[in-house]
Amino acid sequence: MTKFLFKTLTATLVIASQQALAQTSTPTASATASDLAALREQVQALTETVKTLQQQVKDQQTLLEKANITGNQLPQSEGTPSVASAPVPTPLPGASVPQAFPTTDSSVVASTPTAPGAPAVNANGTATGQFPTTDESVVATPAGAISSTTGAPPTETSTSSLTQPITIAGGGKNYMNISFDGMFALAGSSARDLSHIEVGDHDPQQRGFNARNIELAFDGAVDPYFEGFANIVFKLDNDNGTEVEVEEAFMQTTNLPFGLQLKGGQFFAAFGRINPTHPHTWDFADDPLVNGRLLGPDGLRGVGAQISWTLPTPWYSQLILASQNGRGSTGFSFRNPGDNGIFFDRETTDREVRGLQDFVWIPRWENSVDLSPTQVVLAGVSGAFGSNETGANARTQIYGGDLFYKWKSAHAEGGFPFVKWQTEVMYRRFEAGRGVDESFPVAETFHDWGLYSQVLWGFRKGWVAGLRGDYLHMQDSQFTDDPDRQSRWRISANLSWYPTEFSKLRLQYNHDFLESNFFLADRQVDSVFLQFEFILGAHGAHKF
Repeated sequence: MTKFLFKTLTATLVIASQQALAQTSTPTASATASDLAALREQVQALTETVKTLQQQVKDQQTLLEKANITGNQLPQSEGTPSVASAPVPTPLPGASVPQAFPTTDSSVVASTPTAPGAPAVNANGTATGQFPTTDESVVATPAGAISSTTGAPPTETSTSSLTQPITIAGGGKNYMNISFDGMFALAGSSARDLSHIEVGDHDPQQRGFNARNIELAFDGAVDPYFEGFANIVFKLDNDNGTEVEVEEAFMQTTNLPFGLQLKGGQFFAAFGRINPTHPHTWDFADDPLVNGRLLGPDGLRGVGAQISWTLPTPWYSQLILASQNGRGSTGFSFRNPGDNGIFFDRETTDREVRGLQDFVWIPRWENSVDLSPTQVVLAGVSGAFGSNETGANARTQIYGGDLFYKWKSAHAEGGFPFVKWQTEVMYRRFEAGRGVDESFPVAETFHDWGLYSQVLWGFRKGWVAGLRGDYLHMQDSQFTDDPDRQSRWRISANLSWYPTEFSKLRLQYNHDFLESNFFLADRQVDSVFLQFEFILGAHGAHKF
């Protein structure tokens, strides 16, 4: 900067001297000694001006060094003066006024390309290597710059977006996303007991308005070794009472070798495709029948630990093994004490863990193959094994298989158009203990199974049509009239509109057919749901 100013001043002095010499090189008869004296005075005045400007530059440099802000300045080339530090000299007579610094995007420059090998974003998720293209980022005073009017650093103002990660004190690799998701539904049904027809705890449970999933989500980097996730869910029951649950709260590793990853805390089990996801990511307004009846209304989740290994194969292949307590309603088919100590009309023991056999062990193997640049297939098998509370040595085993296919146009705009097909099948072997009294003293073993299959068609940007079929077979009990042990099937059709990624409107129709058994008559139910949802803030991406 100083060298540039010296060069400018020297050039100005040379030009002025040349002009003076030009005027004296061809003297006329009228030239006098007074004219030569005047020229000498002008040259002397210019010399004094140069000395004054040099002193101002030295004084300004001293102030900058004392303020300790030199490191905050943007890198500048040797021949480019600093806007913050260069004083504005009084223009010489006849000199043109320099143009102001450009403040519009078009007058700045196009984005500077990122250097080869440099990351597109930093650890905080902020783009790097790109010249700012918004007026705020160009015109705003740099952090630590001295005000030309007060001589003090200005107050910083935040221009960050509400949908960008929040940087935790200390910066570096620490950041946190915070989001709020509100999902509501207006339900109409021919059944008065809609809470029995809808098997998921986050499904519409009553005719009229429902608020069964209002979620506060946090996710972010803890440090270079761990990242954390938490989902707090609020629900309003049929009497408008508020229920709060810690749906998930866990941390997992980010940089283990050999494709390994560890997870610990409260989390959804990696069983199938629907169970590990949150309701606001579902393609339909309610849970499939087989998920709600075999894995439970709240899904299979609990406190535990998980290890996963991404195999060194040419395609994506991952092995997962988790262990959870499997206790309570979120361990529905396992150590579930039931309602008032009764589950499947059996008294439950509600015992503490006796050993490893009382934990729920959940293995999974999943694979993904790209059939073409526009087609992908994912397939997985899952299992869940543990004890249940209906007998001293009663056990439960659940097996599952899932398949997912997606096609997306090579000329897709915002992900549309696309076609998705997804299906899951499950089988449960449940050893039920003795009944609550002598009316059915024998134990039973239930063999239950079910499946669902759904197709989604994103036919234009923001519009998705869906069709789903469900079937659930529950083995009859000759001793109990438990309504949960009723076989049934369902057909569902919906139309979803996404005005933006932060809102959703969905209209869905269900037709349920409940089959008769030893104690229950058959019946049919028609239901209609209007679901609406909004998201505030930045919500972390979900697993594909």
